[in-house]
Amino acid sequence: MNKKTPLLVLTSLVLSAGLLSACGSSETSPAAQPSNDKNVHFLYNFSTNSLDPHVDSSYVPLRAGITETLVRLDEENLTVAPWLAESWESEDGQHWTIDLRDDVTFQNGKPMTGESVKASLERALTESAAIQNALKIDTIEAEGDKLEITTTQPFPEFASELVNPNTAIIDVSEPDIVNKPIGTGPFKLTSFTPGSKLELDRYDEYWDGASPLDSVTFSFNEDANARTLALQSGQVDIVYRPEVESLESLKAIDGMTVESTSTFRVHQITMNMQRDSIKDLNVRRALDALIDRKGIVDTILLGYGESAIGPFLPSLPFAPTYEKAASQSGEEAAVHYLKEAGYTLQNGVMMKDGKPLQLTLLTYSARADLPLIAQVFQSDAKKIGIDVQIRQIDTPEDYMASNRDWDIATYSNLTAPRGDAGYYLNATYHPKGALNFSGSEDPELTAIIDELNLTVDPEKRAELAEKAANYVHDNVLNSFVLHPGTIVAYNGKKIKNWVTTRSEYYMITNKLDVM
Repeated sequence: MNKKTPLLVLTSLVLSAGLLSACGSSETSPAAQPSNDKNVHFLYNFSTNSLDPHVDSSYVPLRAGITETLVRLDEENLTVAPWLAESWESEDGQHWTIDLRDDVTFQNGKPMTGESVKASLERALTESAAIQNALKIDTIEAEGDKLEITTTQPFPEFASELVNPNTAIIDVSEPDIVNKPIGTGPFKLTSFTPGSKLELDRYDEYWDGASPLDSVTFSFNEDANARTLALQSGQVDIVYRPEVESLESLKAIDGMTVESTSTFRVHQITMNMQRDSIKDLNVRRALDALIDRKGIVDTILLGYGESAIGPFLPSLPFAPTYEKAASQSGEEAAVHYLKEAGYTLQNGVMMKDGKPLQLTLLTYSARADLPLIAQVFQSDAKKIGIDVQIRQIDTPEDYMASNRDWDIATYSNLTAPRGDAGYYLNATYHPKGALNFSGSEDPELTAIIDELNLTVDPEKRAELAEKAANYVHDNVLNSFVLHPGTIVAYNGKKIKNWVTTRSEYYMITNKLDVM
């Protein structure tokens, strides 16, 4: 299933060569750089045309070390830890006191104060409806290095939502936040070429200790093959998600390091609940049964991942234990469910009321696995008479939020980046959720999520999260394909202190160094 047709291979090579050439032509020649300049070139798989940290869905400002949030995720303990905030407390879950660090400055030299943090948070609330819904903030008051925040309702998990990169603290008085945000991180932006790259210099007054690096180049290339070629040729030092099929050849290169880390991510098939065919539970069950999860993991990811039944990694404390019989999967099960939905196979075509079952499947290339998953699903659906038309899109969040002319979509989502189930459940299934692309409005599920939002006790929260995840599973509100490993390859003879995080948030840090 991971074999490419000659046409696809040729297209990929031509595209990769063009992108690689473009990347190379935009570089400063080695001779032009100071010989003592300690630089790291990082190549990422998602491009962005905006660095506005309050709305940028690729989170580049935080990942590139420009911005920081009040709290961060402690990935070992799945708890939130201090970052720009030293501490926070609330007796009732609605009235919060946040004490800020008093030794932080923005990259323009201005001190970070309660007033500047308030202004940044208020801008995030104004610019992003998703942040409004996530934080539920009613009022913010600032005095010195202290914030007093009141939420619209008791919200015990408020602090964990401040991990969200879209709550990053910036100096909002700066004139060009889209192209040159001023944050508090270890690297300050010197230039930004939309869709291409960022150039960053060390911020010497960084509160947590200046980086040993002089500069960082953070560039983009959405073609996995081109990313691999850039690393092999020495144009870049670190590549995020190289082409899976290239990993063995990368490992064979002297000094090359390849890391794979399980993350809080799931590749899923999103169901558009506003389409007539998808509204039928048995149709959704049939589509779910068609997914060859193990085959996809083995052939497309070459084993760098694990099959998914639900959204959460089985190792997480709030992940349900599913019991799914083999008889519920495969072509025979899919045909059975479609029969229950009123479909019959006529001359090799799945029909109902004289109309064939035809589906439009969205996918996007920034995650190289997803178009391949779409092709496998299309092929398997064809075997039982379902016509699946694949449509490539560029920015899935924008397209799915604005258009209803599709039935299903491959999509990749972080499900527990705050170390808690609340983020994914609110974002994906609550009617006000920023990632509710399926258009799900299920009163029973919404009630479970609302109760979760008001619950403090960890065991009770885990119980409610399991209940919600089971509801999603039983009603096939989305189908979950696999949990991919995050793969990073880098020049191990040069790079020191790189960490592949499970949250995928923290990349360019003040600890990153070169030999």
